[in-house]
Amino acid sequence: MSNARANILARLRKVSPRAATTVEAEAVPPTPVLDRAEKMAQLKQRMEAMHAEIIVSDSQHWIAVLQDLLRQRVPNGLLYAPATPMGAALAAAWDNDLPPLVGYTEAVEQCKEQLFSIDAAITSTRGGLADVGALILWPTPQEPRLMSLTPALHIAVLEASKIHDSLATAMREERWAEGMPTNALLISGPSKTADIELVLTFGVHGPKELIVLILDD
Repeated sequence: MSNARANILARLRKVSPRAATTVEAEAVPPTPVLDRAEKMAQLKQRMEAMHAEIIVSDSQHWIAVLQDLLRQRVPNGLLYAPATPMGAALAAAWDNDLPPLVGYTEAVEQCKEQLFSIDAAITSTRGGLADVGALILWPTPQEPRLMSLTPALHIAVLEASKIHDSLATAMREERWAEGMPTNALLISGPSKTADIELVLTFGVHGPKELIVLILDD
């Protein structure tokens, strides 16, 4: 061992050990507990600030609202998941004068061209977060991530009863620890990106528009 190293270690050993320092964690303010109407209003306000469009309907009339919306916009089709309960409801009520329903029934390798050429898609949601204004999506093999990623218009259906105060509340009340998907998503609006000057631009990558149909029974 060199003299320099030995001298350094000797000086370190002479230093009296210090008592462990305890740093108290700052108290985290509790998330306000909101009623259903307040959660809807807060989510709507915060998502609209991120350029999402929010439409409130109910479980009896939302398909009619959706159909009127599509008659106005006239996309070349609506991508949907036929193997889900929502998909079955759409197929049973679809009118002939509407843009066609296009079922997501094949692997992405077989329908890649269709995925990137269709104008709109509709998906269900796991819930919503009032405090940050976001949707929770849990993609499945029947309703994969690409449905909310590739079409220019993403329409999401959200039940008002599933809007939570916060992410922590959602994880606790729905017992996420007992089973998580491989990919859980939080969506606050259409796709957005910022350049080096921090200028926020919407719709560059992914959906240019997000419409949320809230079902308030």
